[in-house]
Amino acid sequence: MNFKSLQRKAKQMIDQRGGTDSLKADAEELKDIAKGPGSVSEKAKRAGEALKEPGARRPDTPASPPAPATDTPAPPAPATEAPHAPKPGP
Repeated sequence: MNFKSLQRKAKQMIDQRGGTDSLKADAEELKDIAKGPGSVSEKAKRAGEALKEPGARRPDTPASPPAPATDTPAPPAPATEAPHAPKPGP
């Protein structure tokens, strides 16, 4: 068996799914599904659906991609200083 080839294929698959962070998120999502409610067949279906998209899909993760950036800059945020904060010096 050619381990170098196997290693290269594994790295390609991990990169295609979004890297090691995405892989860790997938594993966490599968762990949550396995510990959650439902029968084994229901959990298997949810796990299969979860793995169709790389990375964990959390409730706070938007389902759609973020809006594209515009050419107009955002207005500056109002500057607020704490009364005890030291001011930067020259």
